[in-house]
Amino acid sequence: MNETETMSKHSFQNTLYSNDNLYVLSGLNSGWVDLIYLDPPFNSKRMYSAPIGTKAAGATFKDMWTWQDVNEHYLNTLAENYPELTQFIASVGRIHSKAMMSYLTYMIQRIIEMHRVLKKTGSLYLHCDPTASHYLKVLLDSVFGKKNFVSEIIWSYAWGVRTAKRWNKKHDIILMYAKSADFTFNSNDVLEDRQSSEATQKRLKYKGAMTTDWNKGRGTEKLALPTDVWYIPTINAMSNERTGYPTQKPLELLHRIIKASSKEGDIVLDPFCGCATTCVAAQQLDRKWIGIDIEKQSVKILIDRLSDDAGLFKDFTATYQIPKRTDIKEIAPSESVKQRLYKQQDGKCNGCGQDFEIRNLEIDHIIPKAKGGGDYYENYQLLCGSCNRIKGVRPMEYLRKKIEVREKMLNDKIFFGE
Repeated sequence: MNETETMSKHSFQNTLYSNDNLYVLSGLNSGWVDLIYLDPPFNSKRMYSAPIGTKAAGATFKDMWTWQDVNEHYLNTLAENYPELTQFIASVGRIHSKAMMSYLTYMIQRIIEMHRVLKKTGSLYLHCDPTASHYLKVLLDSVFGKKNFVSEIIWSYAWGVRTAKRWNKKHDIILMYAKSADFTFNSNDVLEDRQSSEATQKRLKYKGAMTTDWNKGRGTEKLALPTDVWYIPTINAMSNERTGYPTQKPLELLHRIIKASSKEGDIVLDPFCGCATTCVAAQQLDRKWIGIDIEKQSVKILIDRLSDDAGLFKDFTATYQIPKRTDIKEIAPSESVKQRLYKQQDGKCNGCGQDFEIRNLEIDHIIPKAKGGGDYYENYQLLCGSCNRIKGVRPMEYLRKKIEVREKMLNDKIFFGE
């Protein structure tokens, strides 16, 4: 293992990033990842903590959302590129709650970046529950296109609280979307036992993972093509696999996804990697991987788990450093860049929206360089001197909030005759 704070241009793979996944995703090259699995928070309005005495002790994350959780400097781009989707998210705030609106805004920013980094043959599996699955599907339809929706997978299990007052919840939903119609799907690698009443508990033998001998001596006529209903047990409390991480998923679940939608040597990304189950499963199946998690306490948990896994993880990187894209040409701020931006912005400041002569506008980074923003044209804008000083190295939404407050104060003075 190599812990480092500097990353080479091509060291993205087999790397654990401890940072905001939006910034890390923004630093990955386009069309570079083969498969994405994510198990994000569901906006359940709960705080999760791992029990003392477990491998994950000390790890916590909240599943409740406010505007403080949203990287709002992306909202302007969202409104420009997805106006209908922006209206939908705003309507959810009225129909459901402001918290759900914040959660969806948080998620859509990341879904857009995930779509960008996927290869044409790539797929995304989003793990969710009924709290937000219907809203998330609308977001995915908007970004991936409804024609690229592939499956709604039902993961069925027996574990969970039981009650006589309602239907007991015994499944999660996994939404699968593809980047294009030419997506990878290895059906022969995930065939099911035609004779088994719990078919999806059975799996073909694979390297480096738990195996069964159900298929020994049987012909292929006993096998059936895979379905979208999987029965996979949750992790037993006594299992060596268990870390104590609050939302840990079984390796068998990730093995099935990775085997179906990637090949050996492909790159698997998990932007909410938690206790690194996706990374472990990818390594066991001879894939490369990228894990991202913002929880600082989880870094040690992830490193311990990866390092302890039968020597499989001798060469990986753990870093807080945000990666830097190498697939786009950097352009230094120049007079020609300024003139091009001036024409694009119709001579207006991108902050206050007022008209200025070109000599009174300054080139600024939309995404601050400290947050992974690079010196490329799409990350440049023109601000007037006042707006640029107010914004500093902060995100655009800081500037917009300041302008909003200033305008409100001015309007109040006019209203009250001051």
